[in-house]
Amino acid sequence: MTSSISDWIWSERFWLPENVTWADLERPPTGAEYPRIRHILYALPLAVVVFLLRLLFERLVAKPCAHILQIQVGVPRQAQPNAVLEKVFQSKTCPDTRQLEGLSKQLDWDERKIQRWFRVRRNQDRPNMQKKFCESMWRFTFYLGIFIYGIRHLWVSPWMWDTRQCWYNYPFQPLSPGQFNHYAAELSFYWSLMFSQFIDIKRKDFIMMLVHHLATIFLITFSYANNMLRVGTLVMCVHDASDIFLEAAKLANYAKYQRLCDGLFVVFSISFFCTRLVIYPFWVVYSVLVESWEIVGPYQAWWLLNGLLLVLQALHIIWFYLIARIAIKAIFKGKVSLALCCV
Repeated sequence: MTSSISDWIWSERFWLPENVTWADLERPPTGAEYPRIRHILYALPLAVVVFLLRLLFERLVAKPCAHILQIQVGVPRQAQPNAVLEKVFQSKTCPDTRQLEGLSKQLDWDERKIQRWFRVRRNQDRPNMQKKFCESMWRFTFYLGIFIYGIRHLWVSPWMWDTRQCWYNYPFQPLSPGQFNHYAAELSFYWSLMFSQFIDIKRKDFIMMLVHHLATIFLITFSYANNMLRVGTLVMCVHDASDIFLEAAKLANYAKYQRLCDGLFVVFSISFFCTRLVIYPFWVVYSVLVESWEIVGPYQAWWLLNGLLLVLQALHIIWFYLIARIAIKAIFKGKVSLALCCV
């Protein structure tokens, strides 16, 4: 039973191009190695290490920086204790008109006073600026470091300048230490986010980010198992490039450098457009869709990968629409800081 399920999951017809078997990949050339699915398991203990590194970084680096920039923890105003209102707040943080009328009669309070209580109570649960600053500084440092590492190795790789090189001799492409390190760092980072987002700052897009992290982990794992490392490293670098500027804009916002924040957010918007709406679809996705079809030919896993990449592109379009709205406010109204608090 277990063997048949394993055979179904690792079906050669699904994972590999025509006339290629798992046995072929078990015999790499002397001194070379192909990706193994067991390598992915290293990411789980590494995720714990990354999480512990983050705690040390926030305590020893980010917090001192926050103090230098005079970003204080701050003590929010406490709402007046009230068991009835607290019970309602736990189920609905912003009651509707009908609920306000009922609470007003029950407590003999004015509706405005009840609305004020809920507003104070909501503010009471909001994370302080110092915590937000430390979280963003950690992400900024990771994205900057992994982008520099990735681009350093890609710069001397022929497939960065000619994407057809991603598919020549596929899937018999040896695994390089740089590729393994890049994948291990990215995958462990996103697994650490999966663990930590339940204790991190809860934002309005919590569910969307949960789905995003799961999809990212699946795509990284899928491309590694399928030995699409060359195009996979291109995808990761393209995505990390714009995230650097987003986190930098958040840091400037929390430090109350408004002009710098607005400028960085506009730079982020431009970089997001260039990397995810130009380079990603017309360079990376084109290579996976067209060039791999011409050189390798389609197979079942190929269709799934392209479907996921196109769904990702659809998300990029939606996100850019939202980003463009914020950027326009930053240019004409200077209101980017309020929007960044929710990002």
